[in-house]
Amino acid sequence: MDKSFIIDEDRKRRLGFDEVIYGASKSVALLLDILKEYTDKKENVLVTKLQEEKAKVLLNTYKKSFYDAESGIFILIPLEFSENTAAKVGIVSAGSSDIGVANEAFYTLEYMGVKSRVIHDVGVAGLHRLIDKIEVLKSFDILIIVAGFEGALPTVVGGLLPQPIIAVPTSVGYGTAKNGETALHAMLTSCANGITVVNIDNGYGAAMSAFRMVKLLEKK
Repeated sequence: MDKSFIIDEDRKRRLGFDEVIYGASKSVALLLDILKEYTDKKENVLVTKLQEEKAKVLLNTYKKSFYDAESGIFILIPLEFSENTAAKVGIVSAGSSDIGVANEAFYTLEYMGVKSRVIHDVGVAGLHRLIDKIEVLKSFDILIIVAGFEGALPTVVGGLLPQPIIAVPTSVGYGTAKNGETALHAMLTSCANGITVVNIDNGYGAAMSAFRMVKLLEKK
């Protein structure tokens, strides 16, 4: 029987970044097969949305690898992570419940070689917390805004600051938050001009959108 996966070795030439593995829907056996192919090639790989029970098996096999349980990020060969004040991308989380998605964006950008900084817990329920960070937010080239509940934070930031904004709705909130659908619809109908919106809980997608922008800016 043919193997059930084919590594996209040409992706870096086409797009400037390596293939990333979506871990949520893959079995442990399949993930181990994929990781073995990368180790045989002596290459690193990023796995996203990896559940903790699967990660325990991978960590037991690759004892020096990295895993962040909040975000589900697994990296075969660990990196040296550093939140840098000179970062190009600012990642803003509305509340502490959004940390997992914010971390997913942070670790993805680090893996791609782009420095970012996470500003935690500055949602609109305590607007003074955001205002206190405005000067810091002005220093970034691109902003990723992560929010659940009614998803208002990207609109507020988009009305105050001029940078490209990538909004990430999260599946956080009670009842009619509908696992992130309300935040998604609010961001898609934002009255702040030019906001880009990715799918619910897609910190990885937001990071890759920011990565493409950063690489384009570097060519200028």
